[in-house]
Amino acid sequence: MFGFLSSGSFLPVASIGFVFSQSNLAGKVIVVLLFGGSIWAWSLMLTKFKQLITAKRESDRFLSAYRVESHPVALFQAGRARGYPSPLVVVYEQACSALGASLEASAQNTDDLFVGGGSPRVTLTDRHISSVKNAAERTVADQALLLENNMGLLATAASTAPFLGLLGTVWGVMESFGNMASSGPALLSDVAPGISGALLTTVVGLLVALPSSIGYNLLSDRIRCMTVLIDNFSQELVGDLERVHLP
Repeated sequence: MFGFLSSGSFLPVASIGFVFSQSNLAGKVIVVLLFGGSIWAWSLMLTKFKQLITAKRESDRFLSAYRVESHPVALFQAGRARGYPSPLVVVYEQACSALGASLEASAQNTDDLFVGGGSPRVTLTDRHISSVKNAAERTVADQALLLENNMGLLATAASTAPFLGLLGTVWGVMESFGNMASSGPALLSDVAPGISGALLTTVVGLLVALPSSIGYNLLSDRIRCMTVLIDNFSQELVGDLERVHLP
């Protein structure tokens, strides 16, 4: 976390322990909290990046498989959609299940939707299409919320860490000057360790906030792109069913 501080005019790594030891109790607690928050934030960001990369890769694979089929529900009926761990598959399966339930309510079966070669056997009504559209829209919203899970906590870490570090600094400086006032005249060398310990909390706070802020912005952009992809697919699915089955 502090590796880059060992070069140039930055504070040497060997001095970090000494500066930390000069902090007051509040400063030490804040540094420990910020350090733990940094570990948590990095863990969250790496996990979320991995989740989004996997979701994008599997979504592209699923779209390729879906678009070569002769009928929109062919993958669902063949049971091959579940081989793609993608949010698009969740939307697809929920929409197809809603279509099946709507057809059963009309005394029909999803097996009647098409014959070999993808030729339609039944005509879907507006009620059937509406049930598919509603199920797809609900699932899109649910998947968007899942993708955004914990992002609020990451934003909180990015915005709170600098202020928490500043609190530790102000507290430490206030205590150092308070001690100097109560003990009479003092040399700068007497109060410098306490002040440097106080400033450490601001440094740590910024080291936590900067990666968290950058990671939050990058993740938000990926989530936005993924959400648009999911929403576009839901509209594509409904459009394909309308094209194949509406008169």
